[in-house]
Amino acid sequence: MATKKSDESKVIGNPRTERPKARITPEQKDLFLKAAALTGRSLSDFVIGCVYDTAARIVREHEAMTLITHDRKVFVASLLKAPAPGARLPKAAQRYKKQSGK
Repeated sequence: MATKKSDESKVIGNPRTERPKARITPEQKDLFLKAAALTGRSLSDFVIGCVYDTAARIVREHEAMTLITHDRKVFVASLLKAPAPGARLPKAAQRYKKQSGK
């Protein structure tokens, strides 16, 4: 099976210069090696790709939640500070009631 490059190398576009360290159990290493082999990737590419994908998802979710919170606050503030209706609105409501028989 052909080796699949991770999105991480496409996004950065630079040669890899950092070497993070992590200690894992033999069972974790066996599982990671098996998964890497099943996807046709080296252990390093598999781990980097999975970590990159997970990190990108977490950042996207956090940013989306932050935006949702901000939007909710702006929406509620606009409702609480809504301007008074103009003179045309009550007249339009009266016309509607006449025409609809309410």
